[in-house]
Amino acid sequence: MRNRLVIGSVLAVQSACAFFFVSDILTSVLGLEVQPLAWELRELLEIGASLGLILGVFSGALMLTATIRSRNLAEERLRRASGVFMDLLEERFTEWGLTKAERDVALFAIKGMSTAEIAVLRSTSEGTVKAQTNAIYRKAGVSGRSQLLSLFIDDLMRDTGTLRPAQPQSAA
Repeated sequence: MRNRLVIGSVLAVQSACAFFFVSDILTSVLGLEVQPLAWELRELLEIGASLGLILGVFSGALMLTATIRSRNLAEERLRRASGVFMDLLEERFTEWGLTKAERDVALFAIKGMSTAEIAVLRSTSEGTVKAQTNAIYRKAGVSGRSQLLSLFIDDLMRDTGTLRPAQPQSAA
């Protein structure tokens, strides 16, 4: 709320300053008759308007700097979250004893790709991909893709700061 008030105030001052300079130029260019101001008052208005425009430039630079910092922080957090997610995937894939092929299929499935798309990417048949996804679901103890993804989302959303403990793998 405070930022909006500051931005609104700066914009109002800049608008008034710009209006002063533009109206002064237009009255001269269009040859409009206006009551002249005392030169002292005119100088004060010009100095005030110039300071207002300088204030706007300075405020804009500060806001731009703050926005860039905020964006960089968000990008860093996203990069860290992405790394944590990949670490989590790797940990769970190892825990479940997935083969290299099953890891690839699981990753593609988590990314939302269809069975047909995964088959094309892996240069294999859809039947093979279906068999691998069934093996993944069985090893993970889930019944489908949405439950598989929810395991990872649950891990990421927990607020303990640690990953869930590894579950003992059942003999299959």
